Amino acid sequence: MKIFKNKIDLIKYVDSLKSEKNTLGFVPTMGALHQGHASLIIKGLEQNDFVGVSVFVNPTQFDNKEDLIKYPRTLDNDVALLKTISEEKVIVYAPTVEDIYGENVVSTSFSYDGLEHEMEGRFRDGHFDGVGTIVKRLFEIVRPDKAYFGEKDFQQLMIIKKLVEKYNIPVTVIGCKIHREKDGLAMSSRNTRLKPAYRAAAPFIFKTLQTAKEKFATKSANKVTEWVNKQFANHDLLALEYFIIADIKTLKTVKRKSNKKSYRAFIAVYADDIRLIDNIALN
Repeated sequence: MKIFKNKIDLIKYVDSLKSEKNTLGFVPTMGALHQGHASLIIKGLEQNDFVGVSVFVNPTQFDNKEDLIKYPRTLDNDVALLKTISEEKVIVYAPTVEDIYGENVVSTSFSYDGLEHEMEGRFRDGHFDGVGTIVKRLFEIVRPDKAYFGEKDFQQLMIIKKLVEKYNIPVTVIGCKIHREKDGLAMSSRNTRLKPAYRAAAPFIFKTLQTAKEKFATKSANKVTEWVNKQFANHDLLALEYFIIADIKTLKTVKRKSNKKSYRAFIAVYADDIRLIDNIALN
């Protein structure tokens, strides 16, 4: 398996692949890979000759420095998982912070036509500037034909599509369905940090989303939101940060339902000090 630690060597290798008319998919990750990541890579291999996978914990998208320090870094395990998918067709880029940012570890300011101010943007200061900075930089280095992102981070997916559109980046962004544990919990690298009691409680998040979807068929968005807030107010272990029903195009919170629009419910929950997010299509 080809593993690159610096962009100069990676760029040369990608040049050689492209000179032979190979297509390249790309899955950017922060490591601690799981089957959700694997599903994106497998999708990429179905549609491309090779798939690049970046493993990089990006410091500029963390508003909480403690979270950055605690974020799992498991490159050896990540490579072992990737080898089970394909040793020949998967390319790993595991750069240092210096290789990406040089000596200036700061994010660029981006406008995503207001998408950045909703949901996660309200609660994580500067987060989407950090996301845009690293994704744009990785696209410039890797130069993929297609890039794959999970719908668990649906707002991020929409923002990256907007980034590509606004900056005329020649890559097709493809969203892939949320990969879940057998008990419904959305797969996340953060799940490995959950203490046993909190891990046992965490499937309550998706169960609540499923019931909210059922209720949305007959009740207003406000009524559904009130119901979800009550469910978490009574929960011993899980603390609700937000539950929002939004228009999937603008990500703005819905005030009155329309049969002509599509909606999704978004949720962020603290399980002890671990922040978990999820979402579900409502119609």
